Amino acid sequence: MLPIEYKLEQNYPNPFNPSTIIKFGIPERNNVLIKIYDILGSEVTTLLNHEMDAGWYELIFNAAEYSTGIYICRMQAGNYVSTKKMLMLK
Repeated sequence: MLPIEYKLEQNYPNPFNPSTIIKFGIPERNNVLIKIYDILGSEVTTLLNHEMDAGWYELIFNAAEYSTGIYICRMQAGNYVSTKKMLMLK
């Protein structure tokens, strides 16, 4: 079933070590940008920057090389923007 609206779901597991799954849905073809930031707002990595068809998707964020702490997952697709807090514990 296709999503009826843009949606960034909470990552799972959360807290995580060292990787977590990020699920999102888009109701129409659009460019999707997903970036991870540290709690200070510095960009850690870009997980996705690609035009995608409508549907549900999952990405894996592997934070093995990063420090314990809070990270922000930010998704942008068209006019939609959403963020989720993620906690990485070592």
